[in-house]
Amino acid sequence: MSEQTERAFQKQAGVFLNKKRQVGTKTGKDVRWTKNVGLGIKTPIEAIQGTYIDKKCHFPGDVAIRGRLLRGTVRSMKMKRTLTIRRDYLHYIKKYNRFEKRHKNISAHVSPAFLDLKQGDTVLIGQCRPLSKTVRFNVLKVIATAASDKKKFAKF
Repeated sequence: MSEQTERAFQKQAGVFLNKKRQVGTKTGKDVRWTKNVGLGIKTPIEAIQGTYIDKKCHFPGDVAIRGRLLRGTVRSMKMKRTLTIRRDYLHYIKKYNRFEKRHKNISAHVSPAFLDLKQGDTVLIGQCRPLSKTVRFNVLKVIATAASDKKKFAKF
């Protein structure tokens, strides 16, 4: 049913895999359970037709998206199924009547449904329950792909 890459057998909770085969009938398609996240976000085709098993993914897993929706630029993808996004913003200094540039780095879980992500892409992430020590967000969709490798402040 899926690509088994871990030592423990990976399966979706709530999907029974050992259905008895009737004599004279053909075996059907593998059973896969996916859900609609809501919030106007479509479920990717890869999540519906794919064979990956990811319990921390919000499409075939049991992770609920609630709370904040944030937008940021992919900074690094060095971790397994996790990426770091950078959010740039301006902070006002009242004394000097000016703004200063600031940024935050946020770790987010990336589903195997988004295989074509690369550094510099703009993504939408949604808040969920804590998935690990630093990860509290899930990638919901890719908004824009990286245009060039030019270094710039993302807002302007």
